[in-house]
Amino acid sequence: MRILVLGQGKTGKLVAEVAAERGHGVHVLDELENPAAAALTPPFVAGFDVVIDFTTPESVVHNMRACLATGARMVVGTTGWYSLLPDMRGLAERKQAGLLYSTNFSIGVQVMFKLAQQMGASLAHVGYKFSVVETHHVTKLDKPSGTAISIAEMVERGAGNTIGVPIESIREADAKGTHVLEATSDADRIVLTHEAFSRRGFAEGAVRAAEWLATRTGCYDFRDVWEKL
Repeated sequence: MRILVLGQGKTGKLVAEVAAERGHGVHVLDELENPAAAALTPPFVAGFDVVIDFTTPESVVHNMRACLATGARMVVGTTGWYSLLPDMRGLAERKQAGLLYSTNFSIGVQVMFKLAQQMGASLAHVGYKFSVVETHHVTKLDKPSGTAISIAEMVERGAGNTIGVPIESIREADAKGTHVLEATSDADRIVLTHEAFSRRGFAEGAVRAAEWLATRTGCYDFRDVWEKL
């Protein structure tokens, strides 16, 4: 399979390495080589089976519009663009393209999402209060992280959208990513933590997502399909 990786940041580089390790042909396009998606012409995009985007919130929408308009399959790990999700879903459906997105491609985080929803369903109605704290490296652009937002949303979904979950964001050094969900009552406290030791889990999940999407069209959230990979 031929994979185009958009973005040459820390995660993008690792995605390219993992894809090559899994036997795929890989081409990496840095944001400086692709201003406003100028490099993503239909003939160029047609040379790849799947496009994986780990760029920035400013670049990703241009990239999605360019790629999906050609009917391409696209895995998006960039966050900060979800207000435009209905538009991107509609474009993918009209062009019979494939779009698979996620705030986090780590399998461990996907399990945390499920547990967060269960905690919301089991504990909110008996008086527990919830909060999320996320810690990332100082260069992370979105704040709070997309993963933290998803954790809070899963708790709220489990609780029937009857509560709000506050999020605290911490930026320090080169932290890989830690997310902590707390549920506190007058009697006790439950803490659920996911700590990433490296970005490899994100990269492996994104490449496996690309392998799954390569033969499909439509729009998918990774948390709905990861168990099928």
